[in-house]
Amino acid sequence: MKIVVDAFGGDNAPLEVIKGAYRATKELDVEIVLSGDKEKIRSTAREAGVALNDFHVLNTDVVFDIHEEPTKLLKEYKDSTMAIGLRACAEGKGDAFVSAGSTGALTVGGTFIAKRIKGIKRPALAPILPSDKGSFMLLDAGANTECRPEMLVTFALMGAAYMETVGGIFSPKVGLLNIGSEETKGRPVDVETYKLLQSAPIEFFGNIEARELPLGECDVVVADGFTGNIALKLYEGMGSYFGKTLKGMLTGGAGTIAGALILKKIKAFRKKMDYKEVGGAVLLGVTKPVIKAHGSSDATAFYNAIRQAKLCVEGDIIGKITEKLAAT
Repeated sequence: MKIVVDAFGGDNAPLEVIKGAYRATKELDVEIVLSGDKEKIRSTAREAGVALNDFHVLNTDVVFDIHEEPTKLLKEYKDSTMAIGLRACAEGKGDAFVSAGSTGALTVGGTFIAKRIKGIKRPALAPILPSDKGSFMLLDAGANTECRPEMLVTFALMGAAYMETVGGIFSPKVGLLNIGSEETKGRPVDVETYKLLQSAPIEFFGNIEARELPLGECDVVVADGFTGNIALKLYEGMGSYFGKTLKGMLTGGAGTIAGALILKKIKAFRKKMDYKEVGGAVLLGVTKPVIKAHGSSDATAFYNAIRQAKLCVEGDIIGKITEKLAAT
């Protein structure tokens, strides 16, 4: 299995990318293809004590500028590390793609270079978030700020397919993020989506309010990208806030046995909330698994993003989504 990794995407590239990719070659039984400046990759790998012969490199010194308009990936940046990596996957030279670069550019590239799955209008960005009962998938988390009801239905189908295949959850519950539980709540798009989801080939939970997300009542939560992104950022922020606040309150008692035990639990909680442990958000709806790693990813996060990509390939997530669409 070949996983193509953008070696120059993210704040800590290329060192942390190389370290995470190297670990993946040793532990995950995958072949890594790096896209980027071969000479910089060579020198960075040498300084990190990583054998370059563990990787194949797609050589380019062009890196997409995150401040640029995402659509420029298709022309001005068509030879960038992100573009040639996606193109390699589209041409069958890779089974999945991982990048910590621009989210907007990756969405554009996934849509127009890797191409959409037949029947999908728009791909959705889908992170995995922790909950009281395990974890759930939120989609869309920012790729599409405005959505039509039929788009939200395809998000639900894709999310259910992922959580069944990769998450190992039989018949995952799908909820629609809304301002109330009643089926008449929300905007016209929410009311119409509710009706369509009732007849979709999924286990539809109904509407779910934002305060219920951490309780884990649903395995998949569907929203338009604007709403979903706000929910995601608040979720991440509150997790960080609670972790830091609790640690500060209890640090004074760290010298006691009880304090040490509590701090141990706080560390476990912070690890559960840490994006590095998941890897990244999946761009669902394109013909190859595409993983968007966090911009500040370190070696551990890149390793887990590659692991996530491998699980998508092994579980044939693209095939499962196609089957779900055909059953609609």
